Amino acid sequence: MFYIFGVIAFILIFGVSILMRRVFSDLPSVDKLAEYTPLLTTFVYDINGNVITEYSVERRSFLTLDKIPLDLQNALIAMEDNDFFKHWGISVKGILRAVARDILHRKVKQGGSTITQQLSKLIFLKPERTISRKIKEIFIALQIEKNFSKQEILQMYFNQIYFGGGVYGVQTASKIYFGKDVENLTLSESALLIGIIPAPERYSPFVNPDLARRRRNLVLLRMYEEKYITKEEYQKAKEEPLPDKKSVIYASNAPYFTEYIRQQLEPKYGVDMFWKGGLRIYTTLDLNMQKKAEEIFEKKLSEYESKNVSKDSQNSSTSTLQGAFIAMESKTGAIKIMIGGRNYKESQFNRATQAKRQAGSTFKPFVWFCALMNGYTPATMINDSPMVFYSDSKMNWHLIEDATDQATINEAIEPFLENPEFKIWMPSNFDGKFLGQITLRKALEKSRNLSSVYLVNKLSPNSVIDVAYRAGIKSKLEPVPSIGLGTSLVSVMEMTSAFNTFANGGIQVDPFAILKVTDNNGKVLEENFPKETEVFRPQEVYLLVNMMKGVVQRGTGKVVSRLKRPIAGKTGTTQDSKDTWFIGFSPDITAGAWMGYDDFSKITMSDWTGGSTVAPWWTDIMEEVLKEYPVRDFTVPDKITFVSIDEDSGKIAGPKCKNKIMEAFISGTEPTEFCDISH
Repeated sequence: MFYIFGVIAFILIFGVSILMRRVFSDLPSVDKLAEYTPLLTTFVYDINGNVITEYSVERRSFLTLDKIPLDLQNALIAMEDNDFFKHWGISVKGILRAVARDILHRKVKQGGSTITQQLSKLIFLKPERTISRKIKEIFIALQIEKNFSKQEILQMYFNQIYFGGGVYGVQTASKIYFGKDVENLTLSESALLIGIIPAPERYSPFVNPDLARRRRNLVLLRMYEEKYITKEEYQKAKEEPLPDKKSVIYASNAPYFTEYIRQQLEPKYGVDMFWKGGLRIYTTLDLNMQKKAEEIFEKKLSEYESKNVSKDSQNSSTSTLQGAFIAMESKTGAIKIMIGGRNYKESQFNRATQAKRQAGSTFKPFVWFCALMNGYTPATMINDSPMVFYSDSKMNWHLIEDATDQATINEAIEPFLENPEFKIWMPSNFDGKFLGQITLRKALEKSRNLSSVYLVNKLSPNSVIDVAYRAGIKSKLEPVPSIGLGTSLVSVMEMTSAFNTFANGGIQVDPFAILKVTDNNGKVLEENFPKETEVFRPQEVYLLVNMMKGVVQRGTGKVVSRLKRPIAGKTGTTQDSKDTWFIGFSPDITAGAWMGYDDFSKITMSDWTGGSTVAPWWTDIMEEVLKEYPVRDFTVPDKITFVSIDEDSGKIAGPKCKNKIMEAFISGTEPTEFCDISH
């Protein structure tokens, strides 16, 4: 008999050992818990510390225990594990009670878990209800208690616990449910958070408010029974209302900007670090300005689309009228506003940074600045007269010098018309008129195409391109006579950046959006500062800026003058109004705006120009933006002389001259002759 019992005992022991070996074969080591880093949320902040958006696989923030209120700690212990500070990881009484209930239900249903057991399950185990998992949970809990203090266990638990909707940890839960940091929670709010832990989706106050209230009150009752709170505190906390909607504190704002940020940082730090590492990204964006700009932008483009474009039967586009807007600090290049389109959900294509469009007449300031660098003054007389070019078999363009009116042009081009190796180009002005000899200033203010072509021909396309590159243009520019009409493709970002060089007195600064990146512990991973390069002399820059102020005061961008402060800028419209632009700047802010169709559809309305469409909503946005800045004029550098000249002759104005202007000159280049025109 003894032999039989021995065999049975051996079989049982052997069977149990095999079972235990199988159960514990994949048991994780709690030694790694000290190095455990939960999946954290990366936050993007604006210049004022406001959260713009978040990037995460799980929405989670990490806090030390001293940041977690005592009421929240007591609520957890009272509700989930009132013997937490007495046991060594497991509750024998709880386990026996759970086993009894499981047997009665004939399946693993009742948990009976301590806080430590729950932590072991959250971090190390799969969410399955099996006996083997329960055994693993117990052994891991014992190991956790052996290696960590009660305070460390509580801290890990509070940062790990799930609150529904992809939210992990009490800090993020506090933000979502109450719109505040966890350290500012009331007793009632603390009880509510603990009450929903067992079934967050079911007990959510946003889903089942009555059930959530009962759970909250149950936690308060347990706290009162365990003497963590007084009867008065218990009664008062029960009377507090529940939250009725989720906080929008983490709503995604400025989506084109935040995607611009992600594209820069995700490759640098890797997908895991960016999405799971809890980075803190501090940016240059001003969220208040951004929101106001987006509201105006959408309102105005919607109006143009409904009132103007839809009435134009010749407009063949089936796509949405689109636009882009960028504003940056003149001195630093810090991007304050970025709008890349009208609806990010429908199209993630960023028209501010990714789209390449013809710049039209907004390119002309580079031509005019090239002229200033080559001895021209704002009073220099230039041509606004008919001209014609032909290209030879090598595609080199040549001006036909003697063809200066329609009769001589017709005669000059006749030999080329029947030769397929030669092409003819006759540039024209927007209004189809010719002003003859006019000043450099007037040609810019009135945006005369023929004057621009005249200057490019005199200066050479490559000289103009060199100016554009030095100012900040990055795209490839074609060295053709039409370069001054903005026929090359450029982005809103680079055009705005290049204009910013003029706003900044000839100092080029690269646009930047990221001030600083830190890890979850506050360690600085990168910090960015303005990168300055002096590319132009301030004297020539001031002459150009002073002429560009005239574009706003008297020229094609006059609508902007209602800002009633010094603004310099340039309008732009391409052929058939496929692209409409306005780029302008104050001494503090440079901003670029574009509008058109993604499919390059034509807009044939006669008044559809940058000055009549884009400049108005650019002005509406800048009216809000510039409220933050004082009204001041551009700084006049040394060696600048002001002379009153006649606008028609470019010479010193006399007593009878009616159209006078106080013009700026580099000292020594001012005119010496008096106006001799009979007025």
